Amino acid sequence: MLLGAIIIVSGVFSAFFVNDTMCLVLTPLVLEVTLQLKRHPIPYLLAVAMASNVGSVATITGNPQNMMIGAFSHLSYRAFAAVLAPVAMVGLVMTFGMIAWVYRSEFFHTAPVDIPSPRVRVNRVLMWKSLAATAVMIVLFFMGWPVAKVAVVVGAALLVTRRVKPEKVYREIDWALLVLFAGLFVVIAGAEKALISQDVKSWIDRFHLDRVGVLTALTALLSNLVSNVPAVLMFKPFVSILPDANRAWLTLAMSSTLAGNLTLLGSIANLIVVERSRSNVRISFMEYLKVGVPLTILTLVMGALLVR
Repeated sequence: MLLGAIIIVSGVFSAFFVNDTMCLVLTPLVLEVTLQLKRHPIPYLLAVAMASNVGSVATITGNPQNMMIGAFSHLSYRAFAAVLAPVAMVGLVMTFGMIAWVYRSEFFHTAPVDIPSPRVRVNRVLMWKSLAATAVMIVLFFMGWPVAKVAVVVGAALLVTRRVKPEKVYREIDWALLVLFAGLFVVIAGAEKALISQDVKSWIDRFHLDRVGVLTALTALLSNLVSNVPAVLMFKPFVSILPDANRAWLTLAMSSTLAGNLTLLGSIANLIVVERSRSNVRISFMEYLKVGVPLTILTLVMGALLVR
């Protein structure tokens, strides 16, 4: 039940609040709960990382590369989710099954542990205000409102009606990351103008990127060589000229995201979980591969079939 709850929370919330954010929030909580229950924490921490990657496939706001693809392709929030939300749902079931199978001694050969429910202090006004703002934001996303404008307006509303000092919020913003993304857009605009020649187009045609399986495999490979965001930027000039560009963009989003589960270095979300739990538990490269490799292969095949 704990594994399932972690996967559902991490996967579903990652679709709307970015997978890296959910790993930052959930890792210390999951670590504390599993240590109190005297459970082996690694499978539960892997669930946070892998479910956040898989769940983030579902929407444009799930991860940085999806946001970039949404901006490049001009696909609506609903059109994007209609194709890739089923991929995320099936992928989360696969994640649950794979972790439970690899760590079956943890789940099937130990006695259940019951502990008294701790008392929790809740700022109810802040909780309900945040939940209401979240609901409004998600509804506006699906109504087709611009994602960036909705996020800025809802965030501004929370700050204006604040019960927390804005300075505390501003300190949490990763300004360096924002500058990095701004720079990447400048670089890709220059690369697009310099690279797209008739010779390059004919060379790319030989790879048959219009085929879902081929594009999925190449994206997964490149995402693990240079990371998923640079991979999307590298494919961007070629995907936009394919006959069925929308399907190609969706394939690129699906494969670049699911490929993040292959190795420990495949996604920033994975590294966040490892770093935030390092003081209590070490997740080795090989430990991660035991689940990451088979799960990534299965979800990529499933995702390619559903997108087709």
